Amino acid sequence: MATVTVGVPRERTPGERRVALVPEAVALLRTAGIDVLIETGAGSAAWFTDADYTAAGAETVPFDVLCARADAVLCVGPPDADSARALRSGQTLVGLLEPARHPGLVRDLRGRGVRTISLDLLPRTLSRAQAMDALTSQANVAGYKAALVAAEAYDRFLPMLTTAAGTTRPAQVLVLGAGVAGLQAIATARRLGAVVTAYDVRPASRGEVESLGARFLDIPSPPPQEGPGIERGGYARELTAGEQRAQRAALDAHIARCDIVITTAQVPGRRPPLLVSRDALKRMRPGSVVVDLAASGSGGNVEGSEPDKTDVLEGGVTLIGAGRLPSATATAASTAYARNLVALLRHLVRDGVLVLDPADEITAALMGGDTP
Repeated sequence: MATVTVGVPRERTPGERRVALVPEAVALLRTAGIDVLIETGAGSAAWFTDADYTAAGAETVPFDVLCARADAVLCVGPPDADSARALRSGQTLVGLLEPARHPGLVRDLRGRGVRTISLDLLPRTLSRAQAMDALTSQANVAGYKAALVAAEAYDRFLPMLTTAAGTTRPAQVLVLGAGVAGLQAIATARRLGAVVTAYDVRPASRGEVESLGARFLDIPSPPPQEGPGIERGGYARELTAGEQRAQRAALDAHIARCDIVITTAQVPGRRPPLLVSRDALKRMRPGSVVVDLAASGSGGNVEGSEPDKTDVLEGGVTLIGAGRLPSATATAASTAYARNLVALLRHLVRDGVLVLDPADEITAALMGGDTP
């Protein structure tokens, strides 16, 4: 009987500590009849040793051997140029490839006969694909970590404390965006004792926000004929320029009263919407903290934020561009991601063969409409 072999290389993006498979996932894949190759040292940054992988049934090998033997290569983020060139025709690359941001990479790989499966193309509206939803699993980690990063940078208490020396008021936290990351940030900030308010352009998110014990911020919505908060593929749609200006104006007054602001709004394949202006930052109290979860090379939710950079602004506000929070929680993030890959491979491998069927809606979405 034929056997599929998958390979996991070490992530080469600077600062990336995650690994595509953890030992727990290796054992599950071996049970499913899938052989696993791990590049030597691939899991070390996430605290998984080569011995852990070997005990789970994987074989640890150098990168060139992995590329020569693997039918499918599993990664977290897009490979660097050297790693991409090492892939051969007939192989399949699986990961969060971000084809909208790296169209040249995907085009080059396909031109050389390498098939691509990009987990960030999975529609959230497909209920049977939920176990494969890597964006959701990583957003959960990012939202959790964002609240902890904010708490660490905030020089006061988050919960209300009553002592013999008096009572300290709880921190006022505002979370902008009530998707997966936003909801996890809300839940974590609440567990830390903060008073949390949240806002999302989708009115339907009110129930989720309030179920976590937070208050939903009411601000004027776009005119009904423009479809406020319409979801596309499970995500909030991008607002028009006029809608964004009206939204920011309404948010500015509330932002000024908050101790911590965490922004999480993203639109896949597009520049993140600008929610917090420089003027809003200037109106915040000294010692306040702003964490921009959407900070990226193409911009973020906060004007002036940069990924993986922390600035203390002139007015005493700490602005944190949180570009790669899941990597900062590498063990948990890798474990969640590996479970997504196990679910995907169980879907794609049939009778010992990796089948990429364009008639299957999950496969077609992950391949971006490309056919094998």
